[in-house]
Amino acid sequence: MLREIEPSLDGMGELAAGPLHELSIRHRLDEPVHVPFDAWGNRIDEIRVGESWREYARVAAREGLVATGYERRHGPYSRLHQFALAYLFDRSSQVYTCPLAMTDGCARTLEVLAPPELREKILPRLLSRDPDHAWTSGQWMTEQIGGSDVGLSEAVAREVDGRFRLYGTKWFTSSVTSEVALTLARPDGNGPGGKGLALFFVEVRDARGRLQGITIQRLKEKLGTRILPTAELVLDGTPAVPLGGLSNGVRNISTMLNLTRTWNAIVSAAHLRRGLALARDYSHRRVAFGAALAEKPLHLDTLADLAAEHEAALQLAFHSVALLGREETDGLDDSGRAVLRLLQPVAKLTTGKAAVAGVSEALEAFGGAGYLEDTGIAELLRDAQVLPIWEGTTNVLALEAARAIRRTDALEPYLAEISAHAGLARHASLAAPARAAREAALHAREFWDGAVKMGPVLHEAELRRFALTLGRSLALALLVAQAQWAIDSDGDARSAAAARRFAARGVDLIRDTNEEPRATAALALDDELSPFGG
Repeated sequence: MLREIEPSLDGMGELAAGPLHELSIRHRLDEPVHVPFDAWGNRIDEIRVGESWREYARVAAREGLVATGYERRHGPYSRLHQFALAYLFDRSSQVYTCPLAMTDGCARTLEVLAPPELREKILPRLLSRDPDHAWTSGQWMTEQIGGSDVGLSEAVAREVDGRFRLYGTKWFTSSVTSEVALTLARPDGNGPGGKGLALFFVEVRDARGRLQGITIQRLKEKLGTRILPTAELVLDGTPAVPLGGLSNGVRNISTMLNLTRTWNAIVSAAHLRRGLALARDYSHRRVAFGAALAEKPLHLDTLADLAAEHEAALQLAFHSVALLGREETDGLDDSGRAVLRLLQPVAKLTTGKAAVAGVSEALEAFGGAGYLEDTGIAELLRDAQVLPIWEGTTNVLALEAARAIRRTDALEPYLAEISAHAGLARHASLAAPARAAREAALHAREFWDGAVKMGPVLHEAELRRFALTLGRSLALALLVAQAQWAIDSDGDARSAAAARRFAARGVDLIRDTNEEPRATAALALDDELSPFGG
């Protein structure tokens, strides 16, 4: 299978390192433009994107960046092939991976929930390799009340003449040029919260190309991802088709969210890789204090830290992909599915935080040149900053991980996964990192088992560090397994060095004693605090 897919990966690598990269540099300032009216005063709400954005769409369709995962020519390994292509494509596409992620999520949701006639009409468009036929999908969840607690959504769905129509404002909608979208709305008469919402499918334009009850208020001005058209929409009678019934919309959209979170993890690893590649290259070009940076021990140590973080993110993200591919081809039992449900938020939050820190380090390796816009490094950092935010912030996903453990009893099989991979270590150089992974896993179990004793406030306060510990300990165990394979196959000890360095940078982040809640609140909110017992 590897021999079969290598030509496609080589081809994507050539595109990403050549024409696509040049396109992204040449068109780095070609931001989308909103044209609300035509010359005669008619409301048209046209979004004009640059040539680079249109070329990314053509390449993505031709190369099967979504289709590969659904053609399933390699069974459970098809997802690995697809995401390897996405990993190579991402950083030369000005975040065109965003609409691809949502298209993938929509395709899988339709595959699982859509009635046959809708599935047969739309799926071929989403999975097409013909650039003139292919569609992409958006995802409209965030409203003015925020994005994390979607149960507060105010958009409503009303049945008019036997068809549902949507009314409300969607405050942050990425890839607004997509032809279709998934969104949440509350059918008339439904109760509050996530259970009262329903998931709806929307075709954005009618057969004549006119927006269907949709007004584009404005394009968002963002810190990064500026080439990606992100808009604020008003829905006023937008036709929509419910998917999965007229309730439990948050649960039904989780199919899309699990996929977009997986894309987020892959994109985070890609950001780390691009930053590392640029910093490595520059280290041979930049001469300071009589020698190239590549000859300076302190600079080499910094790059080695960055390389270890990238190796770990790569292993964690693609392990999630591997499990996804097995699940979709009925290759996972209940235990494996529970591990995947926990890993998807954990991998996203772990790699998202690593991407921002790592790309910042890569920028610093360029000194003042990295701070300049025309080098492209500043854009890399701005784009990375969205990765811990999209599809759930770090804290929100830490809470999601806790819910996954409670719902599916995922912790024990997840920790067993850590133990199994760490247990593959046989070389003496891997003994310490393997032990660090297993000890972090044991500490995670002790923390979770002590929840009742700790109380709900202290337990919730520690969940971010708990989730990061789950992510970093599995990443380390996977690194250890990779390192043993590399030593056995060709005597290469670089992965072993990465495992040792990653372990030394901190894997177990759980604190045995947490701050007294009153002190935490006072410090966080800058309030006065009386002495304890006073």
